[in-house]
Amino acid sequence: QVQLVESGGGLVQTGGSLRLSCAASGSAFSINPMNWYRQPPGKQQREFVAGISSGGNTNYADSVKGRFTISRDNAKNMVYLQMNSLKPEDTAVYYCNDPRPSKRVSWGQGTRVTVSS
Repeated sequence: QVQLVESGGGLVQTGGSLRLSCAASGSAFSINPMNWYRQPPGKQQREFVAGISSGGNTNYADSVKGRFTISRDNAKNMVYLQMNSLKPEDTAVYYCNDPRPSKRVSWGQGTRVTVSS
């Protein structure tokens, strides 16, 4: 069973940067696509932020395009999200998981990002 642990969140001012990490257990990690999602305060649904295929192809939500960069290190079973030019509307709890509903594992605890104005 794959387990996911997100880290790297914190409090940052508008315009600042953070780098989030997602550690995944499991030997099949390198062949799995992975997404970052976020759940803003007061919202029940997680929203897509960024995704990366096993081969390194990436895609982004329009709201973060040009500011966020997703990457992965298959040797370390890690996925990263570099977040630059942060805005208050980026405030959320961030999660990683497989984008395929049939392959999705239990959600981790997430990592909280707070951007102050």
